[in-house]
Amino acid sequence: MPAATLITAIVVSHDSAEVLPACLSALAAEGVPAIVVDNASGDASASVARERGATVIASPRNEGYGRANNRGVAASTTPFVLIVNPDVEMRAGAVAALLEAAQRYPDAALFAPRLVEPSGRVFLQPRSLLSPAHLNRSGAMVIPEGDTCLPFLSGACLLVRREIFVALGGFDPAIFLFYEDDDLCRRLRDAGHALVHVHAAEAGHGRGRSSAPSAARRFKARWHLAWSEGYVARKYGLPPPSPGRIVESLAKAVGYGLILQRDKMSAHAGSAAGALAWIRGRSALAREGLEGSP
Repeated sequence: MPAATLITAIVVSHDSAEVLPACLSALAAEGVPAIVVDNASGDASASVARERGATVIASPRNEGYGRANNRGVAASTTPFVLIVNPDVEMRAGAVAALLEAAQRYPDAALFAPRLVEPSGRVFLQPRSLLSPAHLNRSGAMVIPEGDTCLPFLSGACLLVRREIFVALGGFDPAIFLFYEDDDLCRRLRDAGHALVHVHAAEAGHGRGRSSAPSAARRFKARWHLAWSEGYVARKYGLPPPSPGRIVESLAKAVGYGLILQRDKMSAHAGSAAGALAWIRGRSALAREGLEGSP
Protein backbone atom coordinates (compact mmCIF):
# COMPACT_ATOMS: atom_id res chain seq x y z
CA MET A 1 0.00 0.00 0.00
CA PRO A 2 1.46 3.43 -0.92
CA ALA A 3 2.87 5.38 2.03
CA ALA A 4 0.66 8.36 1.17
CA THR A 5 -2.47 6.37 2.09
CA LEU A 6 -1.05 5.36 5.46
CA ILE A 7 0.98 8.27 6.75
CA THR A 8 1.08 12.06 6.88
CA ALA A 9 4.11 14.00 8.07
CA ILE A 10 3.56 16.91 10.47
CA VAL A 11 6.32 19.52 10.42
CA VAL A 12 6.20 22.51 12.76
CA SER A 13 8.18 25.47 11.46
CA HIS A 14 9.24 28.72 13.08
CA ASP A 15 11.73 30.71 11.01
CA SER A 16 12.83 27.38 9.49
CA ALA A 17 13.10 28.38 5.82
CA GLU A 18 16.78 27.39 5.67
CA VAL A 19 16.22 23.73 6.63
CA LEU A 20 12.69 23.09 5.34
CA PRO A 21 13.65 22.35 1.70
CA ALA A 22 15.84 19.38 2.61
CA CYS A 23 13.31 18.08 5.15
CA LEU A 24 10.37 18.26 2.74
CA SER A 25 12.37 16.91 -0.20
CA ALA A 26 13.35 13.86 1.86
CA LEU A 27 9.72 13.26 2.82
CA ALA A 28 8.61 13.59 -0.81
CA ALA A 29 11.27 11.07 -1.86
CA GLU A 30 9.71 8.63 0.62
CA GLY A 31 6.24 9.29 -0.82
CA VAL A 32 4.98 11.00 2.34
CA PRO A 33 2.68 14.04 2.07
CA ALA A 34 3.42 16.81 4.58
CA ILE A 35 1.40 19.27 6.59
CA VAL A 36 3.54 22.20 7.70
CA VAL A 37 2.18 24.12 10.67
CA ASP A 38 3.92 27.47 10.49
CA ASN A 39 4.19 29.16 13.89
CA ALA A 40 4.10 32.81 12.77
CA SER A 41 7.49 32.70 11.08
CA GLY A 42 9.17 35.97 10.23
CA ASP A 43 10.93 34.39 7.27
CA ALA A 44 9.70 32.61 4.13
CA SER A 45 8.95 29.27 5.83
CA ALA A 46 5.31 29.16 4.71
CA SER A 47 6.03 29.99 1.07
CA VAL A 48 8.97 27.56 0.99
CA ALA A 49 6.65 24.82 2.25
CA ARG A 50 3.97 25.61 -0.34
CA GLU A 51 6.51 25.65 -3.16
CA ARG A 52 7.45 22.10 -2.21
CA GLY A 53 3.89 20.83 -2.25
CA ALA A 54 3.17 20.80 1.48
CA THR A 55 -0.20 21.73 2.92
CA VAL A 56 0.40 24.79 5.09
CA ILE A 57 -1.50 25.74 8.22
CA ALA A 58 -0.40 29.31 8.94
CA SER A 59 -0.81 30.31 12.57
CA PRO A 60 -0.96 34.05 13.31
CA ARG A 61 0.84 33.36 16.61
CA ASN A 62 3.59 31.04 17.76
CA GLU A 63 1.52 28.26 19.36
CA GLY A 64 4.47 26.28 20.67
CA TYR A 65 5.72 22.90 19.50
CA GLY A 66 3.21 20.47 20.97
CA ARG A 67 0.13 22.61 20.36
CA ALA A 68 1.13 23.17 16.73
CA ASN A 69 1.65 19.44 16.23
CA ASN A 70 -1.79 18.82 17.69
CA ARG A 71 -3.23 21.16 15.04
CA GLY A 72 -1.40 19.30 12.30
CA VAL A 73 -2.55 15.89 13.52
CA ALA A 74 -6.15 17.15 13.73
CA ALA A 75 -5.93 18.13 10.06
CA SER A 76 -4.64 14.70 9.00
CA THR A 77 -6.74 11.64 8.13
CA THR A 78 -4.22 8.81 7.71
CA PRO A 79 -3.86 6.03 10.32
CA PHE A 80 -0.27 7.09 11.08
CA VAL A 81 1.34 10.49 11.50
CA LEU A 82 5.06 11.18 11.35
CA ILE A 83 6.06 14.04 13.62
CA VAL A 84 9.23 15.53 12.13
CA ASN A 85 11.38 18.47 13.15
CA PRO A 86 12.29 20.71 10.19
CA ASP A 87 16.00 19.95 10.72
CA VAL A 88 15.41 16.20 10.26
CA GLU A 89 15.92 14.47 6.90
CA MET A 90 14.49 10.98 6.44
CA ARG A 91 16.98 8.63 4.80
CA ALA A 92 16.00 6.27 1.98
CA GLY A 93 13.75 3.47 3.18
CA ALA A 94 13.26 4.94 6.66
CA VAL A 95 9.51 5.45 6.37
CA ALA A 96 8.96 1.94 5.03
CA ALA A 97 11.04 0.55 7.91
CA LEU A 98 8.96 2.45 10.46
CA LEU A 99 5.69 1.22 8.93
CA GLU A 100 6.99 -2.36 8.84
CA ALA A 101 7.87 -2.09 12.52
CA ALA A 102 4.36 -0.85 13.27
CA GLN A 103 3.02 -3.97 11.59
CA ARG A 104 5.44 -6.24 13.50
CA TYR A 105 4.65 -4.69 16.88
CA PRO A 106 0.88 -4.09 17.02
CA ASP A 107 1.01 -3.34 20.78
CA ALA A 108 3.40 -0.44 20.24
CA ALA A 109 2.08 3.07 19.66
CA LEU A 110 5.24 5.07 19.03
CA PHE A 111 8.24 4.38 16.80
CA ALA A 112 11.44 6.33 16.26
CA PRO A 113 14.31 6.00 13.75
CA ARG A 114 17.99 6.16 14.52
CA LEU A 115 18.84 9.86 14.54
CA VAL A 116 22.29 10.50 13.08
CA GLU A 117 23.94 13.86 13.66
CA PRO A 118 26.28 15.55 11.12
CA SER A 119 29.27 14.19 13.07
CA GLY A 120 27.99 10.64 12.62
CA ARG A 121 26.98 10.34 16.28
CA VAL A 122 23.70 8.54 16.91
CA PHE A 123 21.49 10.71 19.10
CA LEU A 124 19.71 8.60 21.69
CA GLN A 125 18.12 9.98 24.84
CA PRO A 126 16.08 7.40 26.76
CA ARG A 127 16.80 9.11 30.10
CA SER A 128 14.28 11.60 31.44
CA LEU A 129 13.13 13.44 34.53
CA LEU A 130 9.96 11.34 34.16
CA SER A 131 11.79 8.02 34.08
CA PRO A 132 12.23 5.73 37.11
CA ALA A 133 15.59 6.30 38.81
CA HIS A 134 16.98 2.89 37.84
CA LEU A 135 16.59 3.80 34.16
CA ASN A 136 18.52 7.04 34.57
CA ARG A 137 21.89 5.48 35.38
CA SER A 138 24.89 7.59 34.40
CA GLY A 139 27.36 6.55 31.74
CA ALA A 140 27.43 6.36 27.99
CA MET A 141 24.26 5.08 26.34
CA VAL A 142 24.57 1.79 24.50
CA ILE A 143 23.26 2.21 20.96
CA PRO A 144 20.83 -0.61 20.16
CA GLU A 145 21.85 -2.95 17.34
CA GLY A 146 18.28 -4.05 16.67
CA ASP A 147 14.74 -2.97 17.42
CA THR A 148 14.50 -2.03 21.09
CA CYS A 149 11.74 -0.98 23.48
CA LEU A 150 12.77 2.20 25.29
CA PRO A 151 11.06 4.24 28.02
CA PHE A 152 11.41 7.48 26.03
CA LEU A 153 11.98 8.46 22.41
CA SER A 154 13.13 11.79 21.01
CA GLY A 155 10.36 14.06 19.75
CA ALA A 156 12.55 15.08 16.81
CA CYS A 157 11.06 12.27 14.72
CA LEU A 158 8.20 10.01 15.83
CA LEU A 159 5.80 7.74 13.99
CA VAL A 160 2.60 7.45 16.02
CA ARG A 161 -0.71 5.68 15.55
CA ARG A 162 -3.06 8.60 14.99
CA GLU A 163 -6.07 7.04 16.73
CA ILE A 164 -4.09 6.45 19.93
CA PHE A 165 -2.53 9.93 19.82
CA VAL A 166 -5.93 11.59 19.48
CA ALA A 167 -7.54 9.39 22.15
CA LEU A 168 -4.75 10.34 24.55
CA GLY A 169 -5.31 14.04 23.90
CA GLY A 170 -2.12 14.57 21.90
CA PHE A 171 0.68 16.65 23.35
CA ASP A 172 -0.19 18.39 26.61
CA PRO A 173 -1.47 21.82 25.46
CA ALA A 174 -0.29 23.50 28.67
CA ILE A 175 3.33 22.99 27.59
CA PHE A 176 4.65 25.55 25.13
CA LEU A 177 8.09 24.02 24.64
CA PHE A 178 10.22 21.22 26.16
CA TYR A 179 9.20 18.02 27.92
CA GLU A 180 6.15 17.63 25.69
CA ASP A 181 7.67 14.51 24.12
CA ASP A 182 8.74 13.10 27.50
CA ASP A 183 5.21 13.67 28.79
CA LEU A 184 3.66 11.99 25.73
CA CYS A 185 5.95 8.97 26.10
CA ARG A 186 5.14 8.69 29.80
CA ARG A 187 1.39 8.81 29.16
CA LEU A 188 1.63 6.23 26.37
CA ARG A 189 3.60 3.88 28.62
CA ASP A 190 1.19 4.42 31.50
CA ALA A 191 -1.63 3.48 29.09
CA GLY A 192 0.12 0.18 28.32
CA HIS A 193 1.69 0.98 24.95
CA ALA A 194 5.25 0.08 23.95
CA LEU A 195 7.72 2.58 22.42
CA VAL A 196 10.10 1.13 19.84
CA HIS A 197 13.44 2.39 18.56
CA VAL A 198 13.60 1.00 15.00
CA HIS A 199 17.11 0.02 13.94
CA ALA A 200 16.46 -0.22 10.19
CA ALA A 201 15.05 3.33 9.99
CA GLU A 202 17.52 6.20 9.83
CA ALA A 203 17.18 9.98 9.69
CA GLY A 204 19.72 12.80 9.68
CA HIS A 205 19.29 15.32 12.48
CA GLY A 206 20.76 18.81 12.52
CA ARG A 207 19.97 19.34 16.26
CA GLY A 208 19.11 22.96 16.98
CA ARG A 209 19.08 24.09 13.36
CA SER A 210 15.28 24.43 13.16
CA SER A 211 15.55 28.19 13.78
CA ALA A 212 18.42 30.68 13.61
CA PRO A 213 20.04 31.23 17.03
CA SER A 214 19.93 34.55 18.91
CA ALA A 215 20.29 35.76 22.49
CA ALA A 216 16.54 36.43 22.70
CA ARG A 217 15.73 32.91 21.46
CA ARG A 218 18.20 31.45 23.93
CA PHE A 219 16.52 33.32 26.82
CA LYS A 220 13.09 32.17 25.69
CA ALA A 221 14.14 28.55 25.20
CA ARG A 222 15.78 28.32 28.61
CA TRP A 223 12.76 30.05 30.21
CA HIS A 224 10.46 27.36 28.84
CA LEU A 225 12.89 24.55 29.67
CA ALA A 226 12.94 25.61 33.33
CA TRP A 227 9.18 26.24 33.47
CA SER A 228 8.32 22.92 31.81
CA GLU A 229 10.60 21.03 34.19
CA GLY A 230 8.67 22.42 37.12
CA TYR A 231 5.35 21.73 35.42
CA VAL A 232 5.98 18.06 34.65
CA ALA A 233 7.55 17.48 38.08
CA ARG A 234 4.35 18.68 39.72
CA LYS A 235 2.18 16.80 37.22
CA TYR A 236 3.78 13.47 38.13
CA GLY A 237 4.38 14.10 41.83
CA LEU A 238 8.16 14.41 41.53
CA PRO A 239 10.45 16.62 43.64
CA PRO A 240 10.36 20.20 42.32
CA PRO A 241 13.50 21.90 41.00
CA SER A 242 15.75 23.12 43.79
CA PRO A 243 15.60 26.86 44.66
CA GLY A 244 19.38 26.66 44.83
CA ARG A 245 19.47 26.17 41.07
CA ILE A 246 17.67 29.47 40.60
CA VAL A 247 20.26 31.28 42.69
CA GLU A 248 23.03 29.55 40.77
CA SER A 249 21.48 30.55 37.42
CA LEU A 250 21.13 34.16 38.55
CA ALA A 251 24.75 34.25 39.72
CA LYS A 252 25.95 32.85 36.41
CA ALA A 253 23.82 35.35 34.48
CA VAL A 254 25.42 38.21 36.40
CA GLY A 255 28.89 36.77 35.94
CA TYR A 256 28.54 36.32 32.20
CA GLY A 257 27.02 39.78 31.95
CA LEU A 258 30.08 41.28 33.60
CA ILE A 259 32.37 39.71 31.01
CA LEU A 260 29.97 40.62 28.18
CA GLN A 261 29.12 37.01 27.24
CA ARG A 262 25.61 37.91 26.10
CA ASP A 263 24.46 34.50 24.87
CA LYS A 264 25.44 32.69 28.06
CA MET A 265 24.05 35.51 30.18
CA SER A 266 20.71 35.23 28.35
CA ALA A 267 20.61 31.46 28.78
CA HIS A 268 21.14 31.52 32.54
CA ALA A 269 18.83 34.50 33.01
CA GLY A 270 16.15 32.61 31.10
CA SER A 271 16.58 29.56 33.34
CA ALA A 272 16.16 31.64 36.48
CA ALA A 273 13.19 33.58 35.12
CA GLY A 274 11.36 30.44 33.95
CA ALA A 275 11.82 28.67 37.28
CA LEU A 276 10.66 31.74 39.20
CA ALA A 277 7.62 32.06 36.96
CA TRP A 278 6.67 28.44 37.66
CA ILE A 279 7.08 28.92 41.43
CA ARG A 280 4.85 32.01 41.28
CA GLY A 281 2.16 30.11 39.40
CA ARG A 282 2.49 31.87 36.06
CA SER A 283 1.69 29.67 33.07
CA ALA A 284 3.81 29.26 29.97
CA LEU A 285 0.78 30.10 27.86
CA ALA A 286 0.29 33.39 29.72
CA ARG A 287 3.87 34.37 28.89
CA GLU A 288 3.16 33.75 25.20
CA GLY A 289 -0.26 35.43 25.19
CA LEU A 290 -2.02 32.11 24.56
CA GLU A 291 -3.93 31.61 27.81
CA GLY A 292 -7.56 30.83 27.07
CA SER A 293 -6.88 29.78 23.48
CA PRO A 294 -7.81 26.20 22.48
